[in-house]
Amino acid sequence: MIPRYSRPEMTAIWEPENRFRIWFEIEAHACDAQAELGVIPKEAAKAVWERGAFEVERIDEIERETKHDVIAFLTNLAEHVGEEARFVHQGMTSSDVLDTCLAVQLTQAADILLADLDRLLAALKTRALEHKDSVCLGRSHAIHAEPTTFGVKLAGHYAAFQRNRARLEAARAEIATCAISGAVGTFANIDPFVEEYVAGKLGLTPEPVSTQVIPRDRHAAFFATLGVIAASIENLATEIRHLQRTEVREAEEFFAPGQKGSSAMPHKRNPILTENLTGLARVVRAAVVPALENVALWHERDISHSSVERMFGPDATVTLDFALNRLAGVVEKLLIYPETMQKNLDQLGGLVHSQRVLLALTQAGISREDSYRVVQRNAMQVWAGEGDFLALLKADPDVSAKMEPSALEACFDPAYHTKHVDTIFKRVFG
Repeated sequence: MIPRYSRPEMTAIWEPENRFRIWFEIEAHACDAQAELGVIPKEAAKAVWERGAFEVERIDEIERETKHDVIAFLTNLAEHVGEEARFVHQGMTSSDVLDTCLAVQLTQAADILLADLDRLLAALKTRALEHKDSVCLGRSHAIHAEPTTFGVKLAGHYAAFQRNRARLEAARAEIATCAISGAVGTFANIDPFVEEYVAGKLGLTPEPVSTQVIPRDRHAAFFATLGVIAASIENLATEIRHLQRTEVREAEEFFAPGQKGSSAMPHKRNPILTENLTGLARVVRAAVVPALENVALWHERDISHSSVERMFGPDATVTLDFALNRLAGVVEKLLIYPETMQKNLDQLGGLVHSQRVLLALTQAGISREDSYRVVQRNAMQVWAGEGDFLALLKADPDVSAKMEPSALEACFDPAYHTKHVDTIFKRVFG
């Protein structure tokens, strides 16, 4: 979490002020539930809400002595509440506060990330529709394959981020659980009603079996989802980086007036934003393995997970929030060059239509093996710079014996490859 790659709204979730505010609400709502049960006086619950307050600096000061953050918080809270503070935290344990608070923070973070995804999806849809019919090269192994459209490329990324949004919604629902079950999670000293009450107030659901901590498979699923989203970010960023290469130059990041690409070479226009996104994706994915390793805790509870989550919880969510917004900006302003796409399509003299010719020859009565051999024989001459693919095919006696020149020419129509673009778009965008 450094300011360069952080946005204030997400960073605020992890600030001590927000964390202690959530702690206070957990304790205060628990007091209300206890008062409703008759376990503590209603006046005590009321006093917590009316006089309850805390100071981050004071909590830190107390913790330096107690070596316990929750006790430090409760001590500071008692300094404000007074005598009625003896009824706070009745039957609860530290994890009830810590784990329920983390659930609230992660749902807050998920809500921001969902909004980020919505912005990115809107940008991808707009640009995909804009370039639905912009014919370009499809590449496999980074080598010219067959024609597609730039809109189809973007539609594929849109579909990926749609899946990511659904995953994040599911992960948010799974992580939004509340544990107010006391030591080792048996409710021995606190009624389950308190957990249900606090969960309802915080927009959470009660954890079925908390064993003093909320099971960490929930957190593992959450951060694994963030890792998948980061991987999708890198996938799109890598595509843009390739397309911006000088030898390709079918698309490139917006280059602002006054922007400089290199301290040494004034001509440079580098894909710095998408390179940056590739790096940020690694930071987010770095949380996945520790989150998985946190699942295995000793018996009903240990805190081997705690230090890890205090670090990667903020780092992963803040970084992903920044990355999603940066990528949305890249897509919104992406410079796209259909003319260069056409130039690259023509670069190999029609070789991208080789499969069409292969299939036409098989339909004309030549075996697939012989058809492949004939087409490849002519294609390799083009690779060597020894002619035009269509012209070579027309002059090949094995081809001309089975196909008329007009039939061959029809195999070189780019529209053949784009005839189902509307079908793809209907599947993706409805």
